Amino acid sequence: MRGKLRQDWFVAALFLAPSLIGFSIFYLVPFGMGFLYSFQDSTIDGSFVGFDNYDTLLASSSFRKAATNTFLFTSVSVPFMILASLLLAQLLNKKLFLRNWLQTAFVLPLVVPVASIVMIWQIVFDWNGTLNAWLQNFNVERIDWMKSEWSIGVLAIVYTWKNLGYNIILFLAGLQSIPKDYYETADIEGAGRFHKWFHITLVYLTPTMVFVCLMSIINSFKVFRETYLIAGDYPHDRIYMLQHYMNNMFLSLDVQKLTAAAVLMVVCILIFVMMMLTVERRFRNSME
Repeated sequence: MRGKLRQDWFVAALFLAPSLIGFSIFYLVPFGMGFLYSFQDSTIDGSFVGFDNYDTLLASSSFRKAATNTFLFTSVSVPFMILASLLLAQLLNKKLFLRNWLQTAFVLPLVVPVASIVMIWQIVFDWNGTLNAWLQNFNVERIDWMKSEWSIGVLAIVYTWKNLGYNIILFLAGLQSIPKDYYETADIEGAGRFHKWFHITLVYLTPTMVFVCLMSIINSFKVFRETYLIAGDYPHDRIYMLQHYMNNMFLSLDVQKLTAAAVLMVVCILIFVMMMLTVERRFRNSME
């Protein structure tokens, strides 16, 4: 038995080795080096300076602006997308006319290249775009959407449209895994729709919802591509995100601020992930 287990571990290690080596070379090792650089005054023969780089980073107004915009965007767009995807998943979980076509329509943005998506939204929100032309028919003045306070709303719409289908798939899988016997028993006992949704659907969707929330937050930090392609190198202050700040630090070769900002962002994400996993674990234990 021990020999069989050793053989299985060896085979598993061979299959995992390419991924582990690639992850170490392109992610783990660079992050470790960046973590060390964040406590030094130079990348070449640098000396240890403690938390001076972090103090300088936190004193930077551009970093605070980027962090505030990122937090605002994530705290507004992620809950909205989770709620919308959950409602649409429950709708698609029923027997509807053209349900397969609707599922394809929601999933289609996932397979369309980002450049094509951005081109469509540029046509819609450009100064001479479709939306402004439509507003002019109602005698409403044109709005430079990406150069105004509305830019963060436009970015939230693009982010939601791009990632909505992925969340719907996950919620559909979670809804279809709930045994129908629970709903039949609740019907026999005279439970209403709200009672069944709150005490059955929501309870058994909690693990899926935690995973969807984590993936949505991670995807919200990837919105830099869409922002960069739509608004260019110098976006409006409202959509100046942490990724823009770190990209500017990279272009100016300010490695100390770049690595310190990256470490702070990773630490904040890890803290939030640990909190979500702790809540989900306690909820699961209470259900058992």
